[in-house]
Amino acid sequence: MTGKIVSINISEKKGIRKKPVDEAIINENSGIEGDAHASSTWHRQVSLLALESIKKMQATGLDVKPGDFAENITTEGIDLLSLPIGTRVNIGSEVVGEVSQIGKECHARCAIYYQAGDCVMPKEGIFIKILKGGSIKVGDNIEVL
Repeated sequence: MTGKIVSINISEKKGIRKKPVDEAIINENSGIEGDAHASSTWHRQVSLLALESIKKMQATGLDVKPGDFAENITTEGIDLLSLPIGTRVNIGSEVVGEVSQIGKECHARCAIYYQAGDCVMPKEGIFIKILKGGSIKVGDNIEVL
């Protein structure tokens, strides 16, 4: 299964919409440089959400776009929820990640929920830990291994 990166998104604080960037450096066992979620102390180093999930929210009338659900990488063409924990993915030509969590529990409604009116990230987002770092850019392929 192969898809592509349609957006790379970062923020300096957790729980807010992320801003798109054209390219990024992902560090091994950490995450995206400059992003608040990058950390070697946990398994949710990089988050992925499918453009298809965002389009479902747009179809309900919400004015949302990639990054608005605080995902680091917006993908297209991959059924993220079908990937079991432990699945490895190549991102671009250098980065290797491993699915570490599917969805998440939100204990409180964050700023994203109030800004967007709903949030698909807890139900349809996935998280990976970074096994091998490198650079990525919008348009790069994502390959499920």
